[in-house]
Amino acid sequence: MNEAIIQLDDVVFQYEGAETPAVNHVSLKVQRGEFLAVLGRNGSGKSTLARLLNALLIPDSGRVTVGGLEVSEENAYGVREKCGMVFQNPDNQIVATVVEEDCAFGLENRGVAPGEIRRRVNEALAEVGMADRAMASPSMLSGGQKQRVAIAGVLAMRPSIIVFDESTAMLDPIGRRDVFSVARRINREEGITVIWITHFMEEAVQADRVVVMDAGRVELEGAPRTVFSNVDEVLQLGLDVPEMMKLSRRLRDAGVKIPREILTVEEMAVELCRLK
Repeated sequence: MNEAIIQLDDVVFQYEGAETPAVNHVSLKVQRGEFLAVLGRNGSGKSTLARLLNALLIPDSGRVTVGGLEVSEENAYGVREKCGMVFQNPDNQIVATVVEEDCAFGLENRGVAPGEIRRRVNEALAEVGMADRAMASPSMLSGGQKQRVAIAGVLAMRPSIIVFDESTAMLDPIGRRDVFSVARRINREEGITVIWITHFMEEAVQADRVVVMDAGRVELEGAPRTVFSNVDEVLQLGLDVPEMMKLSRRLRDAGVKIPREILTVEEMAVELCRLK
């Protein structure tokens, strides 16, 4: 991962009528094949950032480059070919009454040949575990299944980047786990760059890198273990920290000699056993 597939240079975007920018002089690089988690409280700018990456919004100043294309009105179509997006509510993204037709919708609009559409739809539905529901009505699916159909529609378009904008926020724990697993697998096995916007810490700790935003700016950036070890700073930014980070801090405050950068239950169990 030594090639930047996304680059933001001093980017500013302010909504009409707003008093302050939603994205305020942000500079950031995302490497090809990276799984990047973006965190922040409501109003921090993370969803605005997502829309800038997909050319749904155009920066007021600064430069956003996605897959070698600068985000602009003229390049919007090309940017969206490179960067797909999965939204929070799958009902806002599903447009057809049959699963396979919904998955084919974007390809048909692009004028892809029917035989190629069939092949891509079958592959995409299989990748998200929905091949057996190809003829089902989306209205009969669970929230997690609908979100997987939305992901399949994006995958069929063959983007090199997918932005997931709080795509598990409306799901139950099982649905969240299933959708996150799909995103993690396509990142690892297919090399698709993933921007994962979330407020669930258990998802963020599995990313390659974490960016924490507040008031439109990047406040923290680094490996999950490094970012979440700054417990006080993360809490001050209106976020939670992984439970094992909290526990390790309490143990250290009580005089127990234990590392501060513990993320998982398994790591905690190992360190506690070493104390014996």
